[in-house]
Amino acid sequence: MAKSKRQAYISVPSQIISSLSSSSLQSLLLSPKKSSKSKNKPMFWFFCIFLCAFVGMLKIWFQLDPLVPFSPIPCSIFQQEPSISRGFSKSLLNVVPMSEKSGGDEEREEKQSGFWEQPDGLGYRPCLDFSNEYEKSSGEILKERAKYLVVVVSGGINQQRNQIVDAVVMARILGATLVVPILQVNVIWGDESEFSDIFDLDHFKKVLANDVRVVSSLPSTHLMSRPVEEKRMPVNVSPEWIRAHYARKFRRDGVLLLRGLDSRLSKDLPSDLQKLRCKVAFHALKFATQILELGNRVTERMRSKGPYLALHLRMEKDVWVRTGCLPGLSREYDELIANERKQRPKLLTSRSNMSYHDRKLAGLCPLNALEVTRLLKALGAPKNAGIYWAGGNPLGGKEALLPLNREFPNLYNKEDLALPGELEPFASKASFMAAIDYIVAENSDVFMPSHGGNMGHAIQGHRAYAGHKKYITPNKRQMLQYFLNSSLPEAEFNKIIMDLHRDSLGQPELRTSKAGRDVTKYPIPECMCSDSNSHSS
Repeated sequence: MAKSKRQAYISVPSQIISSLSSSSLQSLLLSPKKSSKSKNKPMFWFFCIFLCAFVGMLKIWFQLDPLVPFSPIPCSIFQQEPSISRGFSKSLLNVVPMSEKSGGDEEREEKQSGFWEQPDGLGYRPCLDFSNEYEKSSGEILKERAKYLVVVVSGGINQQRNQIVDAVVMARILGATLVVPILQVNVIWGDESEFSDIFDLDHFKKVLANDVRVVSSLPSTHLMSRPVEEKRMPVNVSPEWIRAHYARKFRRDGVLLLRGLDSRLSKDLPSDLQKLRCKVAFHALKFATQILELGNRVTERMRSKGPYLALHLRMEKDVWVRTGCLPGLSREYDELIANERKQRPKLLTSRSNMSYHDRKLAGLCPLNALEVTRLLKALGAPKNAGIYWAGGNPLGGKEALLPLNREFPNLYNKEDLALPGELEPFASKASFMAAIDYIVAENSDVFMPSHGGNMGHAIQGHRAYAGHKKYITPNKRQMLQYFLNSSLPEAEFNKIIMDLHRDSLGQPELRTSKAGRDVTKYPIPECMCSDSNSHSS
């Protein structure tokens, strides 16, 4: 049985056919064999036509990535050679079967979608069940009219929050009436805001009505009293110490004035007083209506872009000076910080005997924009992720954020999201602006600070109390050695970084697992219970 002849066809674009004259075609197909030179001519044209057709079919069948350096007109005589400086990899030229390509895309998308997954909260929910003894003593404390505690709180808004929390607890310990805390004028930012400018005073009084009596000012019976100002309170004092040192002064003068309560009251208190701390921090301290409304509007604008990450970037000039670290932007900026530190050595917060390199490896330095970018990429943050960055203006301005902005173009702060003139009335109020950042960060899907600080600690506690919303704690001490290893392949680097952070994503942690932990940062076990025994507050 004779085998049938199989014919092969080559699809040739019409532009090519029309570009050749009939005589050219005829000479191509019918020209007699002459010299060796004329013999090769038809084969050359035939090869060109075949190559152009082949490339054209590849583009149609496999839908080659537009980044592959082929011209849309394969046989154009004006096509230029692709430049090496464009950074195209040889792998881009490989034709990948559709099944393999979609599998890789699915794997990448799965990793990136996992970035938004929330940690397992293990069923923990808020529960502030005070003891019967606490409830009984409340009646006597609330009737008190002879003892008044006046407190002046200092620092930024988050530092002030911590001191307000402890002021309420100290008033409860002393059985005194609390005068609304006075916010000290901030010498750095010149912010003269009062308590009621930042927080909802009526709400504050209402929530604490069964715990501590709060008044807006001293009564007329005590206006002429000369407050006893205590300046020698040590760090981490106990309730017993407070009663022993201030009870007699209260009986004599009726008014006690305290300043600078930061870290003065012990982190380890009886359970009821720990619960009171949580009640103040998570329930009583609500932002004023004006701040809350603007913060929620900015949040809604950020939310409209999809799930978002909030970053607290600590890259301001004073942060680099105080931490003893270098920004790494350029030699000029590093010298600027080094000179500033030499002129004002008292600004250095701790460990003045350590070199910058030692500080870096010990995890004592803020992450810069490049390090934040590499960390987020390794943790699977998608390139199109919305990112809200909170914090003051970084040293170096917008240029300092370029590494982050190049990799994650959807980068915004409150100035980017606010309407024209919306923030103008509050431009000189640092506490107001910090409160806006706090609201947007607290409402984010994922939060990550580039360095420790009062805001990061406060948001960590808030997100835990809200059900353990994802909070990434950069493991700087262990990860930075890998950042400095330029020979490490990217895939291996990403795996190492991911493994280092598996238990640093906001999972429930017991406050009591380490000494000296703040209950407003780690609210378990005093302020949160598992589902089996919780009574939601």
